Amino acid sequence: MSLATTFKLAFASLAIATVFGATPCSTFAAPSNQAESTSNAKVAQEFQVGSLYVEKYSNPNAKGAPVILIPGLASGAYVWDETVKQLRDNHELYVVTLAGFNGKPSIAGPKLPKLKASLLELIQTQKIDKPVLVGHSLGSASSIWFALEHSNLIRGVFAVDGLPVFPGTQNLGADQRKAMAEGARAQMASLDAASFGAQQTQYMRVTGVIDEKLALSLGVRAATSDPIATADYMAELLLLDMRPDLHKITVPVAVVSPFNAPDFARANMNEEGKNAYYKSLVNGIPQLSMISITNARHFVMLDQPQVFNQKLQEFLKKL
Repeated sequence: MSLATTFKLAFASLAIATVFGATPCSTFAAPSNQAESTSNAKVAQEFQVGSLYVEKYSNPNAKGAPVILIPGLASGAYVWDETVKQLRDNHELYVVTLAGFNGKPSIAGPKLPKLKASLLELIQTQKIDKPVLVGHSLGSASSIWFALEHSNLIRGVFAVDGLPVFPGTQNLGADQRKAMAEGARAQMASLDAASFGAQQTQYMRVTGVIDEKLALSLGVRAATSDPIATADYMAELLLLDMRPDLHKITVPVAVVSPFNAPDFARANMNEEGKNAYYKSLVNGIPQLSMISITNARHFVMLDQPQVFNQKLQEFLKKL
């Protein structure tokens, strides 16, 4: 099997699962207590900036760089609970949830431009001294997009399984990309609450995390997001291809590539092959480092929290 065919099989399947979701389950149920936060850290302040709902963790003795943590599609600040526990003693933290996700009200109009503008407003109004952006999935791609224009305002980007172009779409023409985005938007926006919840849970079981119980918990939480807002964010993400402008980023960027061998067995792809593919999509970034974490799916910080947080802290210490 050729390398090109391997990439096509592996990433086409992941892209389809992410955009359209896996086949909805016929039933959907999970204990209500699975949706409760596991974080014991206390929030110093909560406020809204544009389309961002912010949880601020302050420590007057913190000596590390401030950090802004941005979750992915249909997720909330809770995905960073373990990371918050690891960082809050040494870093001022701003953990955000995007409008329309995790039960937060949605906003009208384009979502990603508003997200980028809200990040800028957050940094400026809170007078955050060159934070590090840590983003997952949609949050990762948005962090890279922000760095294209505002590298002077940040110290670096820790990009967790989110890229400047959606994997599997890198060779699409403009018309094809637009058709795919609109198809994804229409299909997801048409789901009723039960179908959307079932889709999110099945996605978590197939692509999100390895542990079944954790997948069910994440599915419950993702189901509280607005299907229409989720569809809008997804469609706008599919339209992005930032590769021509990556040379404009002047801060260090680390790209985290999770790898779970059974998921790639059918395509005969190994860890090195997947990491190389991801690198090919971010090669224009001048100060780039690649981090591969095994035995992890898309929510790598939940599948492998110890390894993930170690890699993140190593990145922060180098800045």
